[in-house]
Amino acid sequence: MAGVLISIISLFGSAAVGGAVGLFAGFPAGTAVFAILLLFALQLRLAANQRRERRLAGREIAGLKRAHAAIEQALGEAQAKMEVIREAAEARSSAQGRKIVAELQVLESLMREFAGRISEKAAPDAAPVASGQAPGARAYLESMGESDLLETIRASLEENRVDLYLQPIVSLPQRKLRYYEALSRLRAENGSVIMPAQYMKVAAPAGLMSVVDNLLLFRCVQIVRRLTHKNRDVAVFCNISGDTLTDAEFFPQFLEYMRQNKDLAGQIVFEFGQEAVAKAGAKGEENLIVLAGLGFALSMDHVDALALDFGRLKRIGFRHLKLRADVLLGGMSHARAAVGPEDFKTLLARHGLNLIVERVEDEKTVVQLLEYGVDFAQGYLFGEPRAVRDDKPEKTEPAAPVIPFRKSA
Repeated sequence: MAGVLISIISLFGSAAVGGAVGLFAGFPAGTAVFAILLLFALQLRLAANQRRERRLAGREIAGLKRAHAAIEQALGEAQAKMEVIREAAEARSSAQGRKIVAELQVLESLMREFAGRISEKAAPDAAPVASGQAPGARAYLESMGESDLLETIRASLEENRVDLYLQPIVSLPQRKLRYYEALSRLRAENGSVIMPAQYMKVAAPAGLMSVVDNLLLFRCVQIVRRLTHKNRDVAVFCNISGDTLTDAEFFPQFLEYMRQNKDLAGQIVFEFGQEAVAKAGAKGEENLIVLAGLGFALSMDHVDALALDFGRLKRIGFRHLKLRADVLLGGMSHARAAVGPEDFKTLLARHGLNLIVERVEDEKTVVQLLEYGVDFAQGYLFGEPRAVRDDKPEKTEPAAPVIPFRKSA
């Protein structure tokens, strides 16, 4: 027994053992020793638990410190991302503001010019208008004098009563939709459709066609933005007149407007007539190069003479050339083409130009086009112009009969 006590004293010290012995004084020796051993075993367990709890607490504190550091890092990253988002939002807001300013500048300039030219016109003479609508609509328009019709055109443009009609351009032989050509119509206050042949009757003699074309083009760009917001796989051909191309006051504003909207470069192809390009001169060609430099592809239509420098067209920015089916199939010699119809597509492709054959009206023509390897075609056979309603082309016939769109030179 003495040996056991000596071992306990060596482990826990004489004071601790003395206290335990005093606590169990009067008990039998064996019982006292057992009790003392049990007591110190409990103290050992308690000390071990305390050391373990201190270790666990230390690990928990370290874990909390690591979690705190991770939270601080995540918070910093979130703040940095929020700053990026804020800067991006401010940039978008600034860009949108610039677009709105450019848009207002274009509209203000065009409407001021339009109003000025109308005010310079003499008193009205009765101006007959073309047919092509229901009798009631024709009667309504025919009852107007020239100045009344000009005022109706002005109001239609100013109040955005401009309808966009789309005619498909398809790939061959699959006949899959690849592009649209945009054609504009005006609506009078009573809903009557004012066709190009009608407003040209009064606008052209008044010297207003460039202004009308410009406003129609401007509205076309606005509608195309909404239309292609849902489908960015299909581009739209928009026509620009020769007067617009050489307009020293308007075209710089138009270029600025398109610069603010160059995100549409993949959705809009600007189309010019061959005669308009030929008469554009150095300044007009410079305007074309600037427009193409913004990323917009150019197309040439109303092509009657094929003795062209196709390499030069590509350098200016042209990527498409439209040719009437009757010219390709039977008028190449008259158009002074350097090659026959079977080689014409290859000639254009060599200079980076797509051939689009327009005014395709029957299946026999399609067979001939396929023999010549034509890739793209347009015409009533593949679809008539259809009005856009709610940013989608109508699937039903337009309310008013549609006649081929006549573009100004």
